[in-house]
Amino acid sequence: MPTILIADDNQQITSILGEYAKKEGYTILIALDGLDAMEQFEEKNPDIVLLDVMMPKMDGFELCREIRKTSNVPIIMVTARGEDFEKIMGLDIGADDYIVKPFSPAEVMARVRAILRRIEREDRAAQLFSFDNLSINLEDYTVVIDGINVSLTKKEIELLWTLASHKNKVFSRDNLLNSLWGHDYFGDSRTVDSHIKRLRAKLDVFKHGNWEIKTIWGVGYKFEVKADV
Repeated sequence: MPTILIADDNQQITSILGEYAKKEGYTILIALDGLDAMEQFEEKNPDIVLLDVMMPKMDGFELCREIRKTSNVPIIMVTARGEDFEKIMGLDIGADDYIVKPFSPAEVMARVRAILRRIEREDRAAQLFSFDNLSINLEDYTVVIDGINVSLTKKEIELLWTLASHKNKVFSRDNLLNSLWGHDYFGDSRTVDSHIKRLRAKLDVFKHGNWEIKTIWGVGYKFEVKADV
């Protein structure tokens, strides 16, 4: 289950929100000031942050700015002050939502669920690629052409995904080797060539006149598409 960081200097509020969150199965982190919240965020990497604006040592706006330097984690700002300019500033610096005290803990949890559902949908969408008659799904590692499953290895799917999701971009052999096999891999660029050869053989069983994996001699490979598709 997701981990929630609740940052508020009011222990009664953190206790109430914590209890509601626990009932829904979330793992809870509690911080009573901004510096503690920042330290816990960096150490524990929570999935969502409930962030009070008025906190000692580092206020919520400053903390939100610091988090946004390195992370897109969902942030819900919580404050006792409901002035429009504060809401606008909170959203402008990267907050995903804004709740004004006094609030219903049940409503806060509903906002949390809504944001996490949206993030989950976005993550799933980011795992999908579709062009013409080709579909790649990294969530379940499947490749489909014209509605037919193509039997590819995990590395072949990752190679196809890397090329296809960057249409017409040329990747050098070293780029692909480092990206897919890692910098500590002891093989050489011929590994990429052999995988490309096997991948092409499997793809060429199907018609794909609007796209192809093309060799750029002396450089590497690209997923080339027709401009009018």
